[in-house]
Amino acid sequence: MPTPPLPTSADLLVLHTLRCIGFAELARVSAVTGLPEPDAESELIDLAVAGLVTRVPGEFGGWGLTEAGRVADAERIAAELDAAGARSAVAAAYDDFLVLNPELLDLCSAWQLRSVDGVVTQNDHADPAYDARILRLFTDFDRRADAVCGRLSAALPRFRRYRVRLADALARAGSGAPERLTDDVESYHTVWFQLHEDLLVTLGIPRH
Repeated sequence: MPTPPLPTSADLLVLHTLRCIGFAELARVSAVTGLPEPDAESELIDLAVAGLVTRVPGEFGGWGLTEAGRVADAERIAAELDAAGARSAVAAAYDDFLVLNPELLDLCSAWQLRSVDGVVTQNDHADPAYDARILRLFTDFDRRADAVCGRLSAALPRFRRYRVRLADALARAGSGAPERLTDDVESYHTVWFQLHEDLLVTLGIPRH
């Protein structure tokens, strides 16, 4: 049997998370990586000492990559992918992701907008039947997304976190938090977008 790939080191996990989500406060880095805040903060400080991340103060600041950090992340993520022998598996899963991506964008639009008397308007979530129908479509979509995430997780364990975050967003949306589908930093759409970014960076594909 092939040897399972090793988990991503905590420092690379934090570095790569910032590459995929952009500037973020400690609490969000912790939530996205799944690391306890003290552990995430320790990694951020060490990465800052190495010149790979920086801390920007202010309301819209946070931790973010330096240019050296972007270069280091690209090199280390590519090395991890090749060391695991997972390039072909991740590339195949990315192809499947691209098949699903337009459907997810359509579902997000349907959640944000709806037609009332022939006029497209903002969805105020006052029509429970409409919302329930879109949620059912999201649930069906999520079952197929789960298969893609499963293949990615088998190739590289760090991809498992996306499955956890997507499932959590969908569950919260179904429990009375409609913003968790499209309008929150941990919404289903946001997590899916970050997975897309992660796949592009992992495979070295430029975003057009």
